[in-house]
Amino acid sequence: MSARVPGRAGATARRRPAAGRDRVRAWLPGLLLISPSILLIAVFVYGMIGWNARLALSDKHKPIDDASFVGLENMAALWQEARWPGAVANAAVFTVVFVGGALVLGWLLGLLLEKGIAGESVFRTLFLAPMAVSFIATGVVWRWLMNPAPAERATGLNALFVHLGLDFLVNEWWTAPNLGMAAMALPAVWQLSGYIMALYLAGFRGVPEELREAARVDGCSEWGVYRHVVLPQLRPVTLTAVIILGHMSLKVFDLVIAIAGQQIVADVPAVYMWTTVFEVRDPAKGAAIAAYMLLAVAVLVLPYLVWTVRKERSEGR
Repeated sequence: MSARVPGRAGATARRRPAAGRDRVRAWLPGLLLISPSILLIAVFVYGMIGWNARLALSDKHKPIDDASFVGLENMAALWQEARWPGAVANAAVFTVVFVGGALVLGWLLGLLLEKGIAGESVFRTLFLAPMAVSFIATGVVWRWLMNPAPAERATGLNALFVHLGLDFLVNEWWTAPNLGMAAMALPAVWQLSGYIMALYLAGFRGVPEELREAARVDGCSEWGVYRHVVLPQLRPVTLTAVIILGHMSLKVFDLVIAIAGQQIVADVPAVYMWTTVFEVRDPAKGAAIAAYMLLAVAVLVLPYLVWTVRKERSEGR
């Protein structure tokens, strides 16, 4: 048996508290720095989500009523109303046109700049400039551009079409019963396509030139290089863009209000919620609409978060 070294156990015991204090000194300043943000997020994000969920599951249909638990009754009752399915359908059309249009236009603009053109910095600034404008200001301008007045008293784009002799292009824009929300998405596409262009431009320039040259040596055409080498590298960019645009479109409010006000033809869940809470004054029903909007955003965001965490873990191995 080996002889026991005197004092070793005592030294080890003294080092353990010292090591613990060192760990506390390492993470305590960072924790104190971010604790206000953690507290604010806990109260004003997750706390408000919890409060809204509690209200949505209650029968508090008047501000002065006492609330009792009714489960999913409010959320089920929405589908029995004529207005709610129409608002959901309008939001779906807006989302498809907005996300698809911004992705395609942003990709084309990014490709144009990636190929190298004279005055690239100027064009990049021009493409990004609309993003600095609020949706309210964009809506005010585009409400004039998309004025649905007929040809004889047309303004905006309809007046331009009449002046150019393209009367067949004059249309009702956002007031059209079937394609109105597709037209409503055009201002949003105009405003956010520059941002998507910046994402794709960074993605294009992040693809190593060695990969492109190797594909060309193997006989790929320029289109083949983009199809088989560049575009697969841009999948994370596309996924990020879809998440950002999708959650914006599902809760769109100010653009619709600025262009169409509260007209049923351009109704979306956010406008319906506003009307329900602040005009009809039905808190429980408004909270149920908000809960549906939160679920719709979660359907987009949560898979992306899971994918990101799994990717980081796989890369860390």
